[in-house]
Amino acid sequence: MLFSLLSQTSPLFSLSKKLSFLHTLTKTLSHLTITKTISTSTMAINLKSHAFAGNPLRSKTPKAEDPFAPIPALETLKTQLLDSTTEHHVSPPTFKVLPFRKGRPLASSNGGVGDLVPNWNLGWISLADCKEYLANSGVQLNGDSLVYLGSRPEDDVVYWAIDVSDEGGLVTEFATKQLSFVEVRTLMVATDWADSVAMGELAIAGHARALLEWHSISRFCGLCGQKMVPIEAGSRKQCSNELCKKKVYPRVDPVVIMLIIDRENDRALLSKQSRFVPRMWSCLAGFIEPGESLEEAVRRETWEETGIEVGEVVYHSSQPWPVGPSSMPCQLMVGFHAYAKSLEINVDKEELEDAQWHNREDVKKALTFAEYQKAQRTAAVKVEQMCKGVGKGQNLAADFNVESGELATMFVPGPFAIAHHLISSWVYQDSFNGVEAHLKLPRSGSMSSL
Repeated sequence: MLFSLLSQTSPLFSLSKKLSFLHTLTKTLSHLTITKTISTSTMAINLKSHAFAGNPLRSKTPKAEDPFAPIPALETLKTQLLDSTTEHHVSPPTFKVLPFRKGRPLASSNGGVGDLVPNWNLGWISLADCKEYLANSGVQLNGDSLVYLGSRPEDDVVYWAIDVSDEGGLVTEFATKQLSFVEVRTLMVATDWADSVAMGELAIAGHARALLEWHSISRFCGLCGQKMVPIEAGSRKQCSNELCKKKVYPRVDPVVIMLIIDRENDRALLSKQSRFVPRMWSCLAGFIEPGESLEEAVRRETWEETGIEVGEVVYHSSQPWPVGPSSMPCQLMVGFHAYAKSLEINVDKEELEDAQWHNREDVKKALTFAEYQKAQRTAAVKVEQMCKGVGKGQNLAADFNVESGELATMFVPGPFAIAHHLISSWVYQDSFNGVEAHLKLPRSGSMSSL
C-alpha cells in the first residue's frame, strides 16, 4: 500500500527511488526500540550490542587526575575506610560495591505483579555496609580487596567488585534481605533484551566476574613464583618480589566462531557437540593459535573439525563471553561468515559429535520454534525464587538449555549468543546495522538455550 500511494502521488517515482526509499526506511526502523507485537507472526530482536558488551561504566575512561579515575578513586576509598566518621559527611565520589561468591554476583528481584515479568537487579551495597558485613564475619575490609569497575560521574558514583567466596556467613545475612548470589549465565537468560538498563547491568556483571576470576587464577608470578599483588585499583597485578616486579594484565582468550556457508546450494554447516542437549546445533568455533591471523584460524579450525576448505572469510561482529570456565575468565568471540570451497564433510569425532549441511528453510524453522522470550520469563521467575530463598542450591544454569517443541527437529543457540546472530543474519540476509535478527513468535511449548 505504501508503494501504491507513492506511485499515485508521483508517477515519476522510479523503481530505483522506491528501492532507495525502502533502504532508508529499513535503516530508520532498525534504530527503533525493540517492538513485540503479539498479533503479528514475526518480531524483530534488535540488540544494539551483543550481550556482555555495552558496559555503561566503561563508556568513557576518566583522565588520570580525575577523581573518578581508578587510582584517585582508590585513594579516596582508602581514606573513607580509615575514617569511621566519613559516613556522616561523605564528599563525592561515593562508592558502591558488588559482592561476588564463587563467580556469582549478588542480585535482587523486584517481583512481577500479575502478568508482569520480574526484573532482576545487581545487589549493589554501600562501602559502609560492605565494611560492616565483612566486620561481622571477622574480616577487615581494605582497598586491595576491591576491584575498580568504572564510574558514573554524572551520579558522583564509583563502582567496585569484591570476592567474598571465603565468607560463607554472608550468604545467610544477605538472604534475610532477599539478596542471593546468582550465576551470571542464569542472569543472562533472565535478562529482557528490550531493556537497555538490564542489558547494561548484565555487561557490568560479566566484566566484574571476568576481573575477579582473573585475580583468582593469577595469585603467583609465572616468572619467579612469588605472590602477585593488585595495583592500579585491581586493573593490573605485579610481582611482590622487588627483584622481579613483573606486571600482568587481565586475561582475554580470543576465539573465532564461524558460520560456514555453501553459496551454490544455499546451505550452512552446523555442528553439535556431546555436551549439547539433543537436537541442538551451532556454529563451529576454536581458539586462535599464536602467530596466526583471525582468517587463518577460521580456515584451520574448519578444516581440522570438518574437512571443509574455506575461501572467503567475512567479519560479522564480536562478543565478550565471561561465562566460560574460571580458568578462562573472559573469552572474546570473534564472529565470521565463511564460504566453503569444498563440500564433503569429514568430522573429527574427538572435537565434534556431528556436522551437517542444513538448508535455509530448515534453519529458519529452528529459529521459529525456539521460544526465547518464554525462556527469559521462566528464568526471571527462577531468579526471583532464588532471591526469596526458594530452590536454594539449584544449579539453575542447567535449566535453560533448549527443549523441543513438538514440531521442532533442531535448535540453535538463543539470542544472547553470537552464534544465534551469525545464523539468523544468514537466514534472513539482514542488511541492518548492529546485532539484529528476525524471529518468528513462539507457537509451541518449547524453551530456549544459549
